[in-house]
Amino acid sequence: MSDKIPEGNRSARERLAQQREREKGREKRRRTLIVASAVVGVLALAAVVGLIAANAGKDDGGDTASGPAVAPSGAIGEDALTLPVGAADAPSTLTIWEDFRCPVCAQFETAFKDTITQLADDGQVKVEYHLATIIDGNLGGTGSLRAANAAACAQDAGKFAAYHDVLFANQPPEPDDAYGKNSRLIELAGEVEGLDTPGFRSCVEDGEHDSWVKKSDTAFREGGFQGTPTVLLNGESVFPGKGDEQISPENLKKWVAEANKGKKPGTATPSAPADGSSAPADPSSAPAS
Repeated sequence: MSDKIPEGNRSARERLAQQREREKGREKRRRTLIVASAVVGVLALAAVVGLIAANAGKDDGGDTASGPAVAPSGAIGEDALTLPVGAADAPSTLTIWEDFRCPVCAQFETAFKDTITQLADDGQVKVEYHLATIIDGNLGGTGSLRAANAAACAQDAGKFAAYHDVLFANQPPEPDDAYGKNSRLIELAGEVEGLDTPGFRSCVEDGEHDSWVKKSDTAFREGGFQGTPTVLLNGESVFPGKGDEQISPENLKKWVAEANKGKKPGTATPSAPADGSSAPADPSSAPAS
């Protein structure tokens, strides 16, 4: 008896196996198409949500400010976009870009506020603050803008540094646009002695420095910075690190000491009674009107 499969039966079995393979191939392609379509749908939805959030930030308060930018009292530098703290003749400059809704900025302030204050008080650095509103653009709302305007109003009163610290100490969760309410910003002004005045309230409610804040945010975006906080020591980025070293209070002090080696600490005091946040004594450093 032969152990060979008859030719006809073998051909039938081969055709059946080939048919099954083709069906498996079609099913695999169908599943792949379904998965791919789902992924594309999710990505498209994420893109739309991101676009809506960005546009919401631009529209919600983004176009309300009009007219010339009104710089706060004592602002210095190009286009008067810098809020200075500390001695104007300090040997080193610490430049800080921040957004009052930015949680990493609040973490930075919590970790480095005392160190920066000490360095400024000792005349080792002058701190130059710049304000940005990127969270409004990313998540929508107006809290970044409203808080920055209020901080500029505090600068008018010579209370920027103290109010700046209060805003970060009371920062709401990132998605919470609590700082979009002027009433909350005025409430927090009560924590800074002498700040909650009719003049401050009017400045906040009227959005007196809104256009200036927007101009500052434009400078941030055009400056090629990657995010907030951006921290520069004499123009060199030191956040999150410098060279192979990570930033820390100890390393920041060390970097400043290295930069200041052989130089005298600054002694110039602000020209107006303030907490170290108003215009420097040297009138030549004030912006031209």
